[in-house]
Amino acid sequence: MQLDDNLKQLMKELGAAINDALSESEDISEAIQNVRNAGYDVFLVLEATIGFNKRSKTDGTEEVTANGLKSGEMKLKVTAQDLKFLRSLKISVEDLDQQ
Repeated sequence: MQLDDNLKQLMKELGAAINDALSESEDISEAIQNVRNAGYDVFLVLEATIGFNKRSKTDGTEEVTANGLKSGEMKLKVTAQDLKFLRSLKISVEDLDQQ
């Protein structure tokens, strides 16, 4: 995927903002100092995965189809076994039929 220059700049700004937030965090500074006080050097490497999806430029109106769903929406059928599995993964699923 080719990134345009504007998106590259926005990603750079996001990275700088995350770095600044971590650098200015008193909690992180205190935790690092505690490790140093215990006689260790600290090497902190964080990895962030950030995804981008280009939104379509629409006029804000959404078309409703004959089945009552908005254009582009899908209905999800979840069985009791599916819910049990998702709960075992600590994933909560709200009842979509009550919306």
